[in-house]
Amino acid sequence: MTQLQPFATGRSIITIVGPTASGKSALGIALAKHLDGEIINLDSVQVYRGLYVATAKIPSIEMQGIPHHLIDIADPTENFTAGDYARQATATIAEIEARNRYALLVGGSGFYLRALQGALFDEDQPTNLELRERLKAICLRKSAAYLHRMLTRLDKIAAAKIAQNDWSRTIRAIEVYFQTGRSITEWQQKVLSRPAFAARICVFALNPPRDQLYERINTRVDQMFDQGLIAEVQSLIEQGIPANAKAFGAHGYRRVIEFLQGQRSLESCIEQTKLDTRHYAKRQLTWWRHTKEVTWLNGFGQEERLVTEALKTLEQNKPLSPELLSHNT
Repeated sequence: MTQLQPFATGRSIITIVGPTASGKSALGIALAKHLDGEIINLDSVQVYRGLYVATAKIPSIEMQGIPHHLIDIADPTENFTAGDYARQATATIAEIEARNRYALLVGGSGFYLRALQGALFDEDQPTNLELRERLKAICLRKSAAYLHRMLTRLDKIAAAKIAQNDWSRTIRAIEVYFQTGRSITEWQQKVLSRPAFAARICVFALNPPRDQLYERINTRVDQMFDQGLIAEVQSLIEQGIPANAKAFGAHGYRRVIEFLQGQRSLESCIEQTKLDTRHYAKRQLTWWRHTKEVTWLNGFGQEERLVTEALKTLEQNKPLSPELLSHNT
């Protein structure tokens, strides 16, 4: 078992991020085995119960005895926010470290990580579910672009930071304005103090060759449909989960909803899901390249080599700058 010197003050909190289908889970498990660690989910879809086929949740048999946390902790209808995640992850880190083990964050949600690092405002205002349903109905009736234009009139700064088709974040920003009378931009100026452990978070981003990544994404999407993705969504809807539930907004689910509603053919559903997922992977890479203090790990499916590189960086306590590494374009 590898022993590391403390990073900054205290034990390193190792974080494995990167685009979807890049091998984050496999590397996280490999590192956890070397370090006697436990894994905390850093994926915004894996928190939801009942969603399995398109979320790449690791089956228990493949966890190799490594404890995994913050998976299946929210109902698909629940408004589980980044703030909720930050509070639960903070408590989980403390529990893991109390056992004298390493906490490893593994996933692709940059927004969740920012929240954990204290970069988001404290959401004291509970969600007004009636208002949320009204906004979702407007989105379904008139489009996400219509809602985005509404937000632009209310808060130009927030609208400029949110993609036009990102209806979930658009709705949240509009909610904040109507619930509090202040824009989300104003609230974000009330940033929480940076938590003490934030300096110990050491981020490694996977940077696989783009052609191989896209090939793996396409293959994974085909497997999702072969493994019963449509049946899973149908079952959830029959259980009372509404088609506009936040969890169904994730890639891999929203196109299936459109197929079930007769808006797409099966072929269109599959091909658009592949395209959505490739675009999502590209956005993830862009996010992490604009994030400071990230160590990039090049390669694909070479866990032992990547483990060696990550451990060497941790021992040196000097995260590498992404400018020192070549990127695929």
